[in-house]
Amino acid sequence: MAPRDLLLAILIALAWGFSFVAIKIGVTHVPPLFFSALRFALAAVPLVFFLPPPSAPWRIVIGIGAVLGVVKFSLLFVGLHMGAPAGLASLLLQSQAFFTLLLAAILLNEVPSSRQILGMAVAFAGIGVVGSTVEGSASLHGVVLILLAAMAWAVSNILMRRAGDVQMLNLMVWASLVPPLPVFALSLWFEGPGAGLAALSALRWEGVAALAYVTVIGTILGFAGWGHLIARYGTTRVAPFALLVPVFGMGSAALVLGEAFGPVRLAGSVLVLAGLVLTIWTRRGA
Repeated sequence: MAPRDLLLAILIALAWGFSFVAIKIGVTHVPPLFFSALRFALAAVPLVFFLPPPSAPWRIVIGIGAVLGVVKFSLLFVGLHMGAPAGLASLLLQSQAFFTLLLAAILLNEVPSSRQILGMAVAFAGIGVVGSTVEGSASLHGVVLILLAAMAWAVSNILMRRAGDVQMLNLMVWASLVPPLPVFALSLWFEGPGAGLAALSALRWEGVAALAYVTVIGTILGFAGWGHLIARYGTTRVAPFALLVPVFGMGSAALVLGEAFGPVRLAGSVLVLAGLVLTIWTRRGA
């Protein structure tokens, strides 16, 4: 992987790690489904009027919008709203890397090497160590929803790979047209007709900043860059970088939200980094 793309992958992981803090703050101000629908509406408009549609088949664009926007983020936002700590959520969501490797092997014939399998094992051991340090009363339902969100993310990774070499910014903006109406409808059904509007009328600057961050950095720039890397290097090379997200997510949750980050959790994060190195490092000419 070129140094520039390596740096891009790390920066995306950093941005997504902090996104969990922004989302946690956001769903304390706005109902989670309404917040998610707003996020994608703002990601699509007004950029959709300035960017041409991507060259990918419409079924891929709509599929990415549905799986990523309607399914994954609805599950994630509601899971955080139901009590899952931001740091724990950033950890659990990275099981998408394992789901992605499995789906890529089955659907795309991108069979992981023995080195990648070893790296994934080391990384998930680190995730297990970090997870064992998380205290509190995280809702079982919230944890299950976040794991289901990880599965949806893996499916969207495969769809991005099948989109091919397209302008990923255009793809993400046009895919963002798909989630708002279905998710607004879900919000209307589950959260009530007045909950979202009432929250907007009382919105403070923290909620505005959280919405802006997850819209511009977490959605438009983050997934455009992620899709570019997947199109260039394949899912098995790119997906493991998401294992850096819980390292950054737990660090930012500790700094901003006061979540505990002791020596055991630090040791687990080191294991995650070691596993990532094993997963992405290949011998010259291999």
